[in-house]
Amino acid sequence: MGNTSLNDMTLLPGVEPMADMAATSSSPGQEAKTKKKPMKSLYLKFFETAPDGKSRICRLCRKSYCMTTATGNLGKHLNNRHPGYQHLPEGISFSAQNNIQTTMFPRSKKPHVPVRARGQAQTQSQVQDKVQAQAKVHAQPKTKPTVDVDHVNWLLLRWLISSSLPPSILEDNMLIGSCKYLNASVRLWPKENAQEVILEVFRSMKEDVKASLQCINSRLSVTLDFWTSYEKIVFMSVKCHWIDENWVSQKVLLDVCRVPYPCTGSEILQVLMNVLVAFGIDSKILACTHNNNEHAIHACNELEEVLRSRNLPFCYIPCAARTLKTIIEDGLENVKPILSKIREFILEINSNPEMMEDFKHWTEIYQEGSWKLPFNHSPNWNDNYNMLDVVKKAANAMDNTIKKIEEIFGPKNWVLSAAEKSIVNLLHSYLEPFYKTTTNLCNCKLPTVGLVFFFMDHVIELINICHDSSHQEWLKDIADDMSKTAASFTSQAYRLFTFTAAILDPRIKGELIPEALNSANNLEDARNSFVRNYSSTYQAIGNGQGTQVTTEDAGAFSFAEEIVRKRRRVSMNTAADELSQYLAEPPAPISTDALEWWRGHSSRYPRLSLMARDFLAIQGTSLDPEELFTSKGDNVQKQQYCLPLSSMQATMCIKSWMQSGYQFNFKSTIIDFERLVESAAISDDIDGSSLLITN
Repeated sequence: MGNTSLNDMTLLPGVEPMADMAATSSSPGQEAKTKKKPMKSLYLKFFETAPDGKSRICRLCRKSYCMTTATGNLGKHLNNRHPGYQHLPEGISFSAQNNIQTTMFPRSKKPHVPVRARGQAQTQSQVQDKVQAQAKVHAQPKTKPTVDVDHVNWLLLRWLISSSLPPSILEDNMLIGSCKYLNASVRLWPKENAQEVILEVFRSMKEDVKASLQCINSRLSVTLDFWTSYEKIVFMSVKCHWIDENWVSQKVLLDVCRVPYPCTGSEILQVLMNVLVAFGIDSKILACTHNNNEHAIHACNELEEVLRSRNLPFCYIPCAARTLKTIIEDGLENVKPILSKIREFILEINSNPEMMEDFKHWTEIYQEGSWKLPFNHSPNWNDNYNMLDVVKKAANAMDNTIKKIEEIFGPKNWVLSAAEKSIVNLLHSYLEPFYKTTTNLCNCKLPTVGLVFFFMDHVIELINICHDSSHQEWLKDIADDMSKTAASFTSQAYRLFTFTAAILDPRIKGELIPEALNSANNLEDARNSFVRNYSSTYQAIGNGQGTQVTTEDAGAFSFAEEIVRKRRRVSMNTAADELSQYLAEPPAPISTDALEWWRGHSSRYPRLSLMARDFLAIQGTSLDPEELFTSKGDNVQKQQYCLPLSSMQATMCIKSWMQSGYQFNFKSTIIDFERLVESAAISDDIDGSSLLITN
């Protein structure tokens, strides 16, 4: 589709004209002429006669038509170019429509920021006359400036998408009333029309995402996530990850798809393959990180068979962050009643400023540290640990505050017994390294497979130590449950591909890889894979796949092939030396940015850097760790839960694409929301410009 301006595009679906709308046409240039009998067509209200008297001009877009043009054709113009025109109120200024290209412009044109001309110098008498004129204007009641109805609706549409709200919100009476209070000329789009616009934006932006993915010359990795909405519909999101030529980690949401429930692995595979094929990347996928769902595992296993049948290497791994969350939940299982008591106490003092001050007072008396109030109390791991922290470090302040609450409101079942406090203290000490681990994961710029496995190996070590050395049977039982979850993860995650991804992290290499994963066989297999896929003379640079040159008459070139084989062996030996030299050097400090390291060393390891770009894109987690361990996940889950089926896909995708840097695209026209707001401010300034004195 070619690029168009907003004047030439359809904003809303066609709406049948209102029967009771009247229209007239007049022009100052024709006042002296003999007046003809006015036509009764309602369309002529939106056209004015040109000064030359030979054509009619559309008041909305300034397009001209011959005076002999049938009114039916004028009506077609209004329906096709300005659907919803009949909702514009009487007397609205149509001139604002002409400025729409300052905020909405074709993709091929660069928008220009409006610049106000600087005024000429004025004499003293001119200034005095202007001040007197301004005083008269100021004394008159100021009318509300006209607004561009479409601008308001576009901004509201942007608000709906960014807040993950359905289009039905546009029919909320309070919202409509608020808009009319600001300006009576505002008419909000019907929800059906807004939905159609959102779907069209979704289709346009999807093409932009697809086009950008075709330019990537490295292998891609995908991650899967699942959730259930309030309508009890299961959705699956598919995200794509890669490392660009500048060694910057990139990701983009491909799609949000409905998954049948109950479903099988084959059904999930079909949905996933449809997405990969739609974006043209089904032959570029190197790995998939799933959310530990049993059906997702079966789907990934079937996908591996499909890709292997096409001689495409592929692996799938479980999400380390979800595994860690399950391990922690195993640890908290026995203290849920205690956590409930602590949460009730926190909810009470959060709702009462006097109690918050009382708690602060007691912490100062008992020197139990300073606390940030109000407390966070969501059920995520970070807040659960912080509640344990309150009991361990501010037990006296908590007890005294509860006593005061009981004096005012009566007995509360919040006071912890000595045995309960002892359990909290032991569990707090045991889980403290887990808290530090999740905090590091959340703050990590790029949680590579190597770094994630490094943390998971530390967690497994903590579990084993607790199981072997603890004298508390209940704590040993907790460690037992944790150990089973960890063992299930390692059995699925410790594979050749993850070993390769780990050693290509310059902070990990061979020294910090988990012992169960670090084997001579894995190293040899990784070396062979490197030589086979990244060292061939005819290797297609950056795609990880060798392409073999063939001829029709093979016998005629046998001698040439022998020379090629000799040179290829030299090339392969050189490549093997690259890997050996890389592994022989000590790892980089753990605080090093892995991608920055490779950016600076890619010229030293030209072949190995190609492999690193592919394998460092493999994700150790299926979603951002913050969404699992912090309150950020609460907001995401609310949005995923509240959207209806009709809005879920388009709204979630458009929102994510805009966050990834893609422009809000409607039928090849870019909607610049910042400029929309700026244009409104400029209009206000112009309306009040008569009150200013320019020099």
